[in-house]
Amino acid sequence: MQNTNTVAELATAIPRAIPVLERLGIDYCCRGKQSIEEACRRSGVTAQELLLLIDSEASPGAAAPDASLSELMRFIVTTHHVFTRDSLATLQRLSKKVRDVHETNHPELVRVAVLVQELSNDLLPHMMKEEQVLFPYVAALEEAILVAGEPPVPFFGTVRNPIQMMMSEHEAVGEKVAEIRAASNNFALPGDACGSYRGLYDLLQELERDLHRHIHLENNILFPRSTAMEGESQVARLG
Repeated sequence: MQNTNTVAELATAIPRAIPVLERLGIDYCCRGKQSIEEACRRSGVTAQELLLLIDSEASPGAAAPDASLSELMRFIVTTHHVFTRDSLATLQRLSKKVRDVHETNHPELVRVAVLVQELSNDLLPHMMKEEQVLFPYVAALEEAILVAGEPPVPFFGTVRNPIQMMMSEHEAVGEKVAEIRAASNNFALPGDACGSYRGLYDLLQELERDLHRHIHLENNILFPRSTAMEGESQVARLG
């Protein structure tokens, strides 16, 4: 599979694999370092079957793999961050509304509403830190390298420090999303589900899929390239 060994490498090298991995329940973002063979074994498919599924998949819209880091970060902010903020605002209102109407017959909705609020509490400051601290530094570093200028000196020492924090927070978000899926019984709708109930579970699933793509772009593409770029700039400065 184009010299790919891990699920993250597969998703990075072949973006059209992402919808297939989603359908199979294979985590390619927070646990993307698992081998393709291991992931297939856990999902009950062979690597050959996975390859056939990927080959039949149309390519989805995504960030260009050869985009500059500034372009990639702009894509993340304007596509994924905007969608996440809008979705969380809607989900907080909707989860409470559905809970208030249906909790007598479906007490799991109380837990779903709590988890939605916790997810929002985690994600909103996380995205703000990226937009106000990490992304501006990476953009300034890339610009300095392009014009052969002096690289910026970050107050956090090295880009590896905020990246480590962001990846840890990504892990927590992934666990929270998995909790929501479990609390909702995989978003199974009861027979008495109203339109709001259906809308809540539909949007939760859509946010889950988007977060997987969002975290994949950061963990497996943006962060490694940013770390490598900073290392190259330090070598050049010493040389």
